[in-house]
Amino acid sequence: MFANKNIVENAVNSKDHRLWSPPSRPPAVETLSGKGPFTVFAPVNAAFDALPAGTVDTLLKPENKDQLTKVLTCHVVAADAMSSAIGKMIADDGGTHPVKTIGGCMLQAKMDGDKITLTDESGGVATVTIADVKQSNGVIHVIDKVLLPKA
Repeated sequence: MFANKNIVENAVNSKDHRLWSPPSRPPAVETLSGKGPFTVFAPVNAAFDALPAGTVDTLLKPENKDQLTKVLTCHVVAADAMSSAIGKMIADDGGTHPVKTIGGCMLQAKMDGDKITLTDESGGVATVTIADVKQSNGVIHVIDKVLLPKA
């Protein structure tokens, strides 16, 4: 990934983030080509592969673009939040910081040792495995699980 490219330009070239690149990426995610700033908690392919059998295939069907958009935008925050800033917000809020995504999901950010974790509305927990991947319009934090909206 290159700091002088935007989130979408980098995602297109990432072998680890196939659902963020065409042809599967829904049009609403094109927002991430804009000025930003954005923070993306980007699950790796293995995180999507760990979902129940058939989930990704179902999300990729044309009739489920809205559902795929919701899942992907629940990983995006309209801010440029480096891990140090997130850690400070968690500490300032007594150990848990609410994070509202552009997809309307509410995540709970916490620290687990020196790692940031995010709990989704369904109780799933993702850990930031690679933090602070700077982009021209924000930052990507790579996570190990898919964050899901409330069912």
